[in-house]
Parts: sequence; structure tokens; C-alpha cells
Amino acid sequence: MVTAGLNDPRVTYWEPAKYVAKLRAVKTDDNLLLLKTDMGSGHGGRSGRTARWYEIAEEYAFILANLGLAE
Repeated sequence: MVTAGLNDPRVTYWEPAKYVAKLRAVKTDDNLLLLKTDMGSGHGGRSGRTARWYEIAEEYAFILANLGLAE
């Protein structure tokens, strides 16, 4: 899972997209390769008091789903 923020001035949104495209071109397994671009976040993620918790929850859900521990 590769994440990107649309409003990130340090790492522009197309750099993670190009990285994922290159990985997909050379990958030989059936594992999921996901690019998630958040339209409202910048370099430090979303703003707001609980926004980081939602980002962590998304990452944990992705990990658990790929381990077969979540539906």
C-alpha cells in the first residue's frame, strides 16, 4: 500500500503513482499493490485532531485483510 497526498509540496502526487506503475510492471506475484491518493492531505497527512487515527486504521485494515484476518 503506497499512500500519497494531493497537496504535498515535498512529494508531488505523481511520484508515488510513477513508483507504483514501475512496481506493477516488474512484479511477478499475485499480491495486492494499492495506491491511495488522499485528495485533502499534504506531506504530514490529513489535518484535524482525529485524522491520523483514520489513516492508521486504513493501514491496519489493509494489513489485516492481506493476512487473511479481516474480511
